[in-house]
Amino acid sequence: MAEIDMPFPISDLEFDRLRTLVKETTGISLAESKRTLMVSRLASRLRARGIRTFLDYYKLITAPSEGDELQAAIDLITTNETSFFREADHFRILREYIARQRPIAFPFRVWSAASSSGEEAYSIAMVLAEVLGSAEWEILGTDISTRVLERASRGVYPMERSCTIPRDALHRFCLKGQGQYEGMFMISKTLRERVQFLQMNLCRPIPQVGPFELIFLRNVLIYFETEEKRRIVESVIQRLKPNGLLIVGHSESLNGVTDRVVPVQPTVYRAN
Repeated sequence: MAEIDMPFPISDLEFDRLRTLVKETTGISLAESKRTLMVSRLASRLRARGIRTFLDYYKLITAPSEGDELQAAIDLITTNETSFFREADHFRILREYIARQRPIAFPFRVWSAASSSGEEAYSIAMVLAEVLGSAEWEILGTDISTRVLERASRGVYPMERSCTIPRDALHRFCLKGQGQYEGMFMISKTLRERVQFLQMNLCRPIPQVGPFELIFLRNVLIYFETEEKRRIVESVIQRLKPNGLLIVGHSESLNGVTDRVVPVQPTVYRAN
């Protein structure tokens, strides 16, 4: 009889130690409701390292010699679901913003500040390619997870993830996989060359990047406490051009977080 793959139990002590480590490393606060997610995400690493308890795994990833394993754990815990053209209204706003910029100051830069596996950054790239063509534009995609950034750089996705890409953009900017890539599609080289992916922890000093016309900071702030939100938003806004737009997720708001941007509409803010 095949062995049943049982989940690893996690005690209150183990969960508290691990989420404290996540907070210290990334600034992200994990609620009690994330206990099941932590178990399901990290169970594969316990099996891979031959470890039987989360306490032993905590001791492992806090060892100075296990920086790679700590990064693997952070990657698994912090990775979020994404899709192409998620929250489509934001891409309409991107188009309208470009239409209002006359003359356009090139290079036109956009930052996808929590790009995950690249779907958001490539969706932005498709819009810029359609509207700005061969003009000088570029996109920076950043994330704390090195694992998802490697996937983003490859630009290869399962075919079922293409269903939210507009048909014209799909035909113009995506290549259907063949042979070993059957059932997959790849973002065209012309787009991939315009997008740079970089590992970045928003809770730590941000490199001298930008300035940007628009910054997509979507579905990030919900994981942080108020003071951490203020520090992140302050750092991000410094990379935004005057009158540039900062876009957050539909479950997020900057009310009480900063007065350096003004609301344009829900989830969209303009730099002063």
